[in-house]
Amino acid sequence: MDMNLKTQIANAALPIEKATGMPNWFYTSPDAIQEEKCKIFSPNWVGIGFGKDVPEPGDVKPVEFLGDPFIISHGRDGEIRVFHNACRHRGVKLVQEAGKTTGLLRCPYHAWCYSTEGALKQTPHVGGPGIHEHPTIDKSELGLIEVRSHTHLDVVFVNISGDAEPFEVYFKDVLERWKEFDKPIYHGGAESSFKLQVETNWKLAVENYSEAYHLPFIHPGLNEVSKLEDHANILSDGPFSGQLTRAFTMAVDENGRNFSSFEGLSQRWDKEAEYITFYPNVMLGVHKDHTFGIVLEPKSSSQTLEHIEIYYASDEMRSNDWKAMRETNSSFWKEVFGEDVGVVEAMQEGRKADGFDGGHFSPVMDESTHHFHRWVAGHFMDAIKATK
Repeated sequence: MDMNLKTQIANAALPIEKATGMPNWFYTSPDAIQEEKCKIFSPNWVGIGFGKDVPEPGDVKPVEFLGDPFIISHGRDGEIRVFHNACRHRGVKLVQEAGKTTGLLRCPYHAWCYSTEGALKQTPHVGGPGIHEHPTIDKSELGLIEVRSHTHLDVVFVNISGDAEPFEVYFKDVLERWKEFDKPIYHGGAESSFKLQVETNWKLAVENYSEAYHLPFIHPGLNEVSKLEDHANILSDGPFSGQLTRAFTMAVDENGRNFSSFEGLSQRWDKEAEYITFYPNVMLGVHKDHTFGIVLEPKSSSQTLEHIEIYYASDEMRSNDWKAMRETNSSFWKEVFGEDVGVVEAMQEGRKADGFDGGHFSPVMDESTHHFHRWVAGHFMDAIKATK
């Protein structure tokens, strides 16, 4: 990493009045994603999927994140776990597609078999034809390699390196802030699940989500009911930032009905809703009557797949009686998130300008976005110091 790049990284960590954004290299270079994999994604808690995709014991789903294959498994003991998707014998990809396992996970190569809790159960002919044991093959030590994981608001987080602080410690401030939402949530079904393929760097999606500054210009319809002046930044010393609105209004259908509200919420949630990024790649929103989760999957330096899921406060809201209202709510969020696509893709195009210096921040309106830049810059500055 050349000296100019190091200087630009350091500039991103300056106080907001003097800072410039992270340099273009981090948005346009194919090498940047690999650097971020090592310094940003692997050491921290990152989202790779949703619990709703493995709703019952025995369900498994293969996922990939930055080229690494994983299995999300709902064990028969009720726990959701994540494993490397590789048989311990010769490394064959074990699970090829999502589904329910009625028995064991069977390797397609030599038929070694594992439980949904990851234990190695069968090793056919490992000691020769018809001999299924061998003294050097200790099945208790050859279970699937588990990846440290935690599920929160149905997002499945993993710590790939295995040495981050516990999830509850790492995100303690935001978990305390949202403790009233620490209760069951219910996925809205097919109409509450969608994806956006966006031709932009994953960080630009986070930066856009972090601030309301663009609201009157990019979301004119939303700005009519939740105006710029109704919003405020959410900041902390921890690995998160975002925004809130004080003008949330519950949806009403043609019969005058509202979605069920979460029980036990304090009065402030009658009018407030919050939108926070759990760094690096999980964007969450909470409202009195529903939540949503967005997992950003970087596909390249200039492509991001956004996985978006919407949840409700009671199981009743999943019934056919509420389907039309769920569809309306989903259409609303599709429109809002879709309005952001053009501008984040335009930011990606602008990052191709060699002379662009990373951009500057409004000290009032961009505090949350600057917080994210500082967090990213800090990880690279720590790595630079470690190599001296």
